[in-house]
Amino acid sequence: MCTHRRSLSLYRRLRNKDGSNENDSGKVSIPRHQGGSPRSSAAQKVKEAGKDFTYLIVVLVGLGVTGGLLYVVFQELFSSSSPSKIYGKAFEKVRMHPEVIGAFGEPIKCFGETSRRGRRQQVSHAEFMKDGLKHMRLKFYIEGEEPGVKGTVHSESKENPETGKYEFRFIFVDMDTYPRRTIVIEDNRYPSMKVEEI
Repeated sequence: MCTHRRSLSLYRRLRNKDGSNENDSGKVSIPRHQGGSPRSSAAQKVKEAGKDFTYLIVVLVGLGVTGGLLYVVFQELFSSSSPSKIYGKAFEKVRMHPEVIGAFGEPIKCFGETSRRGRRQQVSHAEFMKDGLKHMRLKFYIEGEEPGVKGTVHSESKENPETGKYEFRFIFVDMDTYPRRTIVIEDNRYPSMKVEEI
């Protein structure tokens, strides 16, 4: 069987070597691509190039959008200057403060603004510039094991020009009970004065 294929292949090579394109019926066959005009092949090339360019633009736009989304996610989750990072640090200081533990009980939960439907949303924050430095104010709510005792946490932090990280200017808790009471967690607004002097 193998010798039969070789002889058939050899016969075809010898037959095509003399350049004749006659088939068994004696007719000459002409390949289609030789009969086309040069304009149609140039038009096809332009059409293919346009299609390829369009695909390239779509891919580049997709990569740009993906890069932008990754940048935003990175800034929000991993940057030390994101509102969620500062919120986490402020809540940790509030949660560990002995006066807050005594007033609210443990465990202490925190949450953001509550919508009309009762859903809790993100922590309220505002970023602003003051004296050429970035500042950020946060406001969130806490509640503990004690029934009916809730509080509002206010915090402000400013960017340290040397390190680029935010440092707290103040953190305090307003208790939503009667009589109203404020628990000062940290106050660095007046570095030359002690907290007792304020």
